Amino acid sequence: MTQRTVRTDGVELCLETFGDPADPALLLISGAAGSMDQWEPAFCARLAGEGRFVIRYDHRDTGGSSTSPVGAPSYSGDDLATDPVRILDALGIDRAHLVGISMGGGLAQYLAARRAERLLTLTLIATSPAGECSERRSLPPSEPRIRAVFENPAPEPAWDDRSAVIDYLVEAERPFAGSLGFDEQRARRTATVVVDRTRDIAASVTNHWVIDGGSTDRFRLADITLPTLVLHGTDDPLFPLGHGEALAAEIPGATFVPLHGMGHEMPPRPLWDTAVSAIVGHTAQRRT
Repeated sequence: MTQRTVRTDGVELCLETFGDPADPALLLISGAAGSMDQWEPAFCARLAGEGRFVIRYDHRDTGGSSTSPVGAPSYSGDDLATDPVRILDALGIDRAHLVGISMGGGLAQYLAARRAERLLTLTLIATSPAGECSERRSLPPSEPRIRAVFENPAPEPAWDDRSAVIDYLVEAERPFAGSLGFDEQRARRTATVVVDRTRDIAASVTNHWVIDGGSTDRFRLADITLPTLVLHGTDDPLFPLGHGEALAAEIPGATFVPLHGMGHEMPPRPLWDTAVSAIVGHTAQRRT
């Protein structure tokens, strides 16, 4: 593992790499308010062991990347969407396989439509259509327990109380688990790392949700020409299975792999064999 911070276009982005730089690059994009710590080192190492040069990075306002004042992000959604290209430029990588989860999957769709020349393949995990569909689709709504989370959020902890913040982050993940169950030990281990290495933890859980406006650069899912893999939990309470099915139906030639028992979360360890095998097989493809 090699961790470093790159400065590009006036922003610092913290990243970590796994494996041999001579192998095909595989860039991982985390979800909203998620640092690179969402991608567990052991998961990254599994992918690297299969001959991939794995890159994970901190979004702005997470981990070791640049921060803004709480509630006042100094960047746009378009900035978040194009940071992966900044990462590739900083590392001198021409093209990479792209893997995005949740919000990161939305960013990945945008890049696949607008910057396909920098990409080899696309993998979307636990996400929803970010581009326009070719036909009117009725996507299933979030489950009531998730709507309740957003309508009645838990009170914020004292941000200088390390233990309370860790507990807060752990409990924030609990409602999103699937029928495989909530792995509290895993969530607590990740939350501890997040709290200990994040520049401003309050900004990290706030600013992605208050970015002004969205991108005006619309795109159609049907215009994505990259080989695409869709991995989606059968028990996702935020984006139920129909969201993943819609992505696979709309993106030409996409492959759909349901992950049984997974919620809206990183693939749980019991599903790593399935997820890693699918990603490795998919990224063995190269664009001609």
